[in-house]
Amino acid sequence: IHDLQGRVIGFGGRTLTDEQPKYLNSPETELFDKGKTLFGLDKSRGAIAKQDCAVVVEGYFDVIALHTAGISNVVASLGTALSLAQVRLLLRYTESKQVVLNFDADAAGAKAAERAIGEVADLAYKGEVQLRVLNIPQGKDPDEFLQNHSADDYRALLADSPLWLDWQIQQLLADADLSKADQFQQSTQAIVKLLGNLPNATLRTHYIHRCAELLSRGEARLTLRIEEDLRTQVRGQRWHGRSQKWQTPGDRTLLEESEAQLLRLYLHLSDYRTLITEALEERDIDFSISHHRFLWQQILELQFGAVEGDLVGLLRDRLTEFPDRLIQVTPLFHLDEKTQRDILRAPLVVRAATACMERVLCEKRCRHFLSLWEKTDCALAGELSQYYQQQIYAEKQRIEELDQQERQTTFADLAQVPWVGEFYQSLESVTN
Repeated sequence: IHDLQGRVIGFGGRTLTDEQPKYLNSPETELFDKGKTLFGLDKSRGAIAKQDCAVVVEGYFDVIALHTAGISNVVASLGTALSLAQVRLLLRYTESKQVVLNFDADAAGAKAAERAIGEVADLAYKGEVQLRVLNIPQGKDPDEFLQNHSADDYRALLADSPLWLDWQIQQLLADADLSKADQFQQSTQAIVKLLGNLPNATLRTHYIHRCAELLSRGEARLTLRIEEDLRTQVRGQRWHGRSQKWQTPGDRTLLEESEAQLLRLYLHLSDYRTLITEALEERDIDFSISHHRFLWQQILELQFGAVEGDLVGLLRDRLTEFPDRLIQVTPLFHLDEKTQRDILRAPLVVRAATACMERVLCEKRCRHFLSLWEKTDCALAGELSQYYQQQIYAEKQRIEELDQQERQTTFADLAQVPWVGEFYQSLESVTN
């Protein structure tokens, strides 16, 4: 085993029988760290840079066989699970960050690939490594494969190797009997957990649709329903576990919190009332929570009647006739430490809150059209069925656009991140 300068730093051997461990290396020293060394890298780094791709195999003899066949961009881990440090070492030599894992196609090899993916999952989700997984057909390792196939055959397999996420989805569904409810549920939950970590909305859309097709086994009607369910579950997975530091009592929904903040801004910042009204009109949305909708109606009636005075005081007097409603909306008449901070960033809150409200409306319309489509006989009402499908996809497209906007400003982020820094002002300086 050599370092990058070609100097011997250790020795490795492989058992000739089935005894364990399969590979045995020299003890680690100050010069020899198995977790930071790759077998064959001193001889393959030039080829990796030239071909802009690194192939990682399981065994020393796989490396030797592939190099002998003229495939030189190949290395092996030292009988241990591939580590993050080893992957970072490889990424120095491939500009496009292409790495292919070609471990044995048996159960042990699949587990090794899973462990390796787990090590570099953060890099893979961020696109900082373009990771693929190659399983040679019939469970062969590269050494066995090359005994009966050419180097070009192996290169063709490399070219067709699936992305790591596609491979993991294949593994999840490989032995699942989706006709059985428990296995279907387990597969769905595993897929949701996998896709929930994808930061890119476009990629999530692609994989949600692809997984829905796989889970529905090609049944078009079922695909749409499963896709909608997956989308909802993935969204829930993405929000799960986030800080609840600023969440109000009663575990209010994100929609309720966004509407509350919008109304609070309207009540306490007269300069932003036109902005809020225009934002609601532009997005063609209204308040969904009943007591918020009631309060908004009272506000509009007061303003339509050109009643002058303190809006909060006028509303408080007006709502004495509706004691139940008054109790529900009274928290909006007051500002605490957190809501004072939100007032200081009013434009961002308005944009994020109205986007959240529009998203909920799009989801409702999507579910409505989906329900109508499922009740329509395609053979008897083909045009109507096609219309419903167009509306479903139009709503989904708008939802994805709103998801893209979330990458810039999300109401949930505003609700969790306190306002700090040199631009912090007192409430009096803003409202006066």
